Amino acid sequence: MVLTFITVTESRDPNRPRSIDYAGTVLVALTLAPFILAVSKGGDWGWFSLATLACFAVAVASGFAFVAVERRVAVPMLDLALLRNRVLVGATIAILIGAGTINGLMYLLSLYFQDPSTLGFSPLQAGLATLPATVGLVVVAPLVPKLAARFGGRQVIGTGFVITTAGFAVIGLVQPSWRYLAFVLPLIAIAVGMGLSNGPASSAATAAVSADQVGEASGVSNMARYVGAAVATALAATIYATVTAGRTAAGKTPAEALSSGLAVASWLMAAFSFVGVLMALVMARHRAAKGTLQDSAAAAAAHTHTLPTSATPAPAQAVANE
Repeated sequence: MVLTFITVTESRDPNRPRSIDYAGTVLVALTLAPFILAVSKGGDWGWFSLATLACFAVAVASGFAFVAVERRVAVPMLDLALLRNRVLVGATIAILIGAGTINGLMYLLSLYFQDPSTLGFSPLQAGLATLPATVGLVVVAPLVPKLAARFGGRQVIGTGFVITTAGFAVIGLVQPSWRYLAFVLPLIAIAVGMGLSNGPASSAATAAVSADQVGEASGVSNMARYVGAAVATALAATIYATVTAGRTAAGKTPAEALSSGLAVASWLMAAFSFVGVLMALVMARHRAAKGTLQDSAAAAAAHTHTLPTSATPAPAQAVANE
């Protein structure tokens, strides 16, 4: 707090009203919370139970109400005109898919690695076992901006999702007899693929808008990252538990049931990643980052936060263009 007070300067837009979109804030919560609750508990409640359907109904109704409010409120939380920006929408979906799939997988692997029926790792060992994914992200991050500058952001995003899809598909072949080393290469592939896709997608999110909309575009992509992580983790956990319980009831051994649950969830993540490939194909062209040191830092942070890059328009550029 002291360092922030000393080093961070205040940033204000004197022309923007200071009112807060309280209604939009509440409606976003009423859209996401019931949806995630329904996805998390649907397997226990029954997917067509009153509780599950009621949660989905509240989420849908709140979503429509949010759109209606944002069209009328003086200072909206989300400028709906941004949703007509093809590059921003594509980049946001790519970020949502990337964050969702890798977070879902990490959660399931932590459970799978620690179960006595499979690898029997301690919590510390399970955490250390996921380090190859971190190594993959760190190694590829400095290369991403240069690759995007040379080959184009869409091509790098698409290639990243292809690699990620392949990694999930390999884990989808998991067998009860697999030891830890069988997971290492797929983990690295998934992390490298995410690094290739997430960096250019984050760069595209802030490059595709005008200078005065950069903050809002960054907020949209960051929200997609957190929503994707929450929803995909809940969905993956539900599928994992449901399939495991079903296989156990069918007489399979605990190891066979757990590997089946992980396999089905991994194939679902692979399907989502393949949607990312298709998204990259339909994205429009956008300003490309130059591959500077700042771009490498932004790419390294892209799995947690969207930062401006050399492709992000500065206020001076916007004035010059006008």
